[in-house]
Amino acid sequence: MQITPILKTSLQTLFVLALVVTNSSHRAYANDHPNVVVILTDDQGWGDLSLNGNTNLSTPNIDSIARDGVSFERFYVCPVCSPTRAEFLTGRYHPRSGVYSTSAGGERMDLDEMTIAQTFKAAGYHTAAYGKWHNGMQYPYHPNGRGFDDYYGFCSGHWGQYFDWMLEHNGELVKGEGFCVDDFTNHALQFIEDHKAEPFFVYLPYNIPHSPMQVPDEQWDRFANKDLALRHREPKKENIGHTRAALAMCENVDWNVGRLLKKLDNLQLADNTIVVYFCDNGPNGSRWNGGMKGRKGSTDEGGVRSPLIIRWPGKIPAGREVTEIAAAIDLLPTLAGLADIKVASEKPLDGLNLRQPILNTSYLWQDRIIYSHWRNRVSARTQRFRLDHQGNLFDLKADPGQYKDVSKDHPKETKRLRAAVADWKENVLAGYDQDDRSFIIGHPGYANTQIPARDGKAHGNIKRSNKFPNASYFTNWTSTKDKITWDVEVAASGTFEVDLYYTCEKENLGCTMQLSLGNESVETKIKTANAPPIIGAQQDRTPRAESYVKNFKPHPMGTIKLQKGKNQLTLKATTIPGDQAIEFRLLMLNRVE
Repeated sequence: MQITPILKTSLQTLFVLALVVTNSSHRAYANDHPNVVVILTDDQGWGDLSLNGNTNLSTPNIDSIARDGVSFERFYVCPVCSPTRAEFLTGRYHPRSGVYSTSAGGERMDLDEMTIAQTFKAAGYHTAAYGKWHNGMQYPYHPNGRGFDDYYGFCSGHWGQYFDWMLEHNGELVKGEGFCVDDFTNHALQFIEDHKAEPFFVYLPYNIPHSPMQVPDEQWDRFANKDLALRHREPKKENIGHTRAALAMCENVDWNVGRLLKKLDNLQLADNTIVVYFCDNGPNGSRWNGGMKGRKGSTDEGGVRSPLIIRWPGKIPAGREVTEIAAAIDLLPTLAGLADIKVASEKPLDGLNLRQPILNTSYLWQDRIIYSHWRNRVSARTQRFRLDHQGNLFDLKADPGQYKDVSKDHPKETKRLRAAVADWKENVLAGYDQDDRSFIIGHPGYANTQIPARDGKAHGNIKRSNKFPNASYFTNWTSTKDKITWDVEVAASGTFEVDLYYTCEKENLGCTMQLSLGNESVETKIKTANAPPIIGAQQDRTPRAESYVKNFKPHPMGTIKLQKGKNQLTLKATTIPGDQAIEFRLLMLNRVE
């Protein structure tokens, strides 16, 4: 927790002393336990690794984690991004934690959920996350509020530019350096270097091969004209250009994984560090994926099967393969179990501790049901069968491609799984997407609050730059009756400086913008033109579906007093002397008292 100016000096002193005492005692506890590095990729399918038989690319560094450790034959995540992240972070199915969407607030985990970072931090670990967060932006939904001491990356569901672009570091907006995944890895390497003498937990949620399909020339040049020997099971559905770009991005991930492994070797930390690698959903395109049915967004096998490989030299037998089914919900209890620390959450976990299958050759393991869900479609997986969201049963040992419905051949199993799904819908899924949470602003434990266009509601003529909100901005602000609103909750009363990130053509200068909440408001006139070009297409290897971006600049609006409680934050243009007012990207509030 950050110390804010509103705390009195005596309280600051006591709080800092408490932190020192607490962290000192935790250090002694944690020094006996291994470091942990978790790598999560975005939109990479099970088949996007040479480890799993894909000869279209080469991923030797990732493959080496399996060679030197354990791989899971059947490991399951969610069909899309934020639910998988929530399940990894909490050890619980995502509907339980309040996650029901990938944008506009639905990606946030409820604040009474405890994360894997809080578990490791409570045990004395230094914790960090670098990359795509996608589980809440405004503190305490922010990574710094969920147990991570250091965070660098972006909190949105996707980003519009991967080279030298705006990111954030612990709430402060900064400019990234180079290709973002290389940049995230650089920060992880530095964090590991800084904490090499003390235990650390590092989470690296890379944002590729999620679109836009951008990748450095070094990797792209190997794929730009490459013939692909392995194709999707329905080749007519495959976009070869998109596949080439995705595979090039996967090779960039492999290069960065190699840098991490080399760093651990050079610091002589490899033998005392658990390295984990998995993906957040099926592939984001129709490409080779072992002949499985489904891709990203699907609850079929190809949409939810992910690699899981874990290395801990000297502790996990090299080349070990676990055949029991497992899932993202298992990672929190498993990593806590391997590190021999206590899980911080007092809520019951859905995940299981996989320590026994990982470490031992002889153990008892009972069959289980793993549920996959997205947009009210629920599929259930046992060791042998998958019941799809339509109630069809597939024997995946005999039919891994899900071609033949065998529900009539196995009526008892079909009945059992259909009943289990009905029960799960009633007891886990019911009401999961009914959300009355406001966006929290002005939390006393954090200096800044970022309020993006993504979370706003447009009224009147205002339009989004793209139907996908995450990296979008608002444009076509042509009337003083137009406005943007946010349903917010001010966590603590105070005075805040406001920066408005905008573009404005020269001929539209003089427009006046007003931000208001309740009876308080601040108003400013736009006097400086900012008319940057659209960015992104030049770096895209294939056309994108998401919004392009612009270089929005901050304009200081002044200060506004905000009172604690729920209300509606409103941004309006009170005068528009030209054709339209500004284009809007985000607000940044900074508490000054």
